[in-house]
Amino acid sequence: MPAHTVAADLIDLIETRLGPVLAPRIRAVHLPPMPWTGAKDGEFGAVELDSGALGLSYVLLDDTLAALAGVDGQALVGSDALALARRWRDGAGAERTLGFAAVNALSRHLFDRDGRVPPDATDSIGGLDPQPGEQIGMVGFFPPLVKPVTEHGARLTVVELRADLAGSHPGFEVTLDPAALQTCDKVLMTSTVLLNDTLDTVLAHCRRAKAVVMIGPGAGCLPEPLFERGVTALGGTWIEDRTAFIAALHSGAPWGRFARKTIWRRA
Repeated sequence: MPAHTVAADLIDLIETRLGPVLAPRIRAVHLPPMPWTGAKDGEFGAVELDSGALGLSYVLLDDTLAALAGVDGQALVGSDALALARRWRDGAGAERTLGFAAVNALSRHLFDRDGRVPPDATDSIGGLDPQPGEQIGMVGFFPPLVKPVTEHGARLTVVELRADLAGSHPGFEVTLDPAALQTCDKVLMTSTVLLNDTLDTVLAHCRRAKAVVMIGPGAGCLPEPLFERGVTALGGTWIEDRTAFIAALHSGAPWGRFARKTIWRRA
């Protein structure tokens, strides 16, 4: 396993790919309506660069959304996006969330600059392709993903941090023990593991798995450092209509139609 954190490796790679040119500047920070309305579309905020690139980050971890309400986003306008990205590596709390969004925005900037466009995702679970009799691990309980995993006969084990969810449920088990991933044939996780610093702990239990898939709107970073760690596919959100997306995010309206789900696969 790499000695450095994934945050350090991703930021190092972004710095290398940017080369000697100045990093893009921050054009705006975009947040959903507060307090959270309970809608899926209100779970993410975005950092926008002066190149037009947008990067998303989950904003409901702990008290992040409330803390972001006290952040002066206007003060970040015109600042160095790379400096903000480093807050994911070096900062704490809500500033790490903004830093992670900046990492995703810089990644999109580099994708656009280099003409790299990911292919469309074929399903909601990153092409995991659960087969009858396979043991599938899910990191975090995400109810909409249970049926796509189990409907073809695969068995599902969910690893959770919330003790109130532990136990047997119709068609799947929820455990608090990440060691349960050690017997899984395939593992599905969301990009939240990059925000709560559990990625390397999770991956340490996934060495037997032949597929380890990370998905979610926040999975917009350069994929190589994740692939080097053992992730086999990265399924993210590629924003197609920036103006309409931003307007929808601010209003709390659904923004999925202004983006497409994509997948990067490890060679």
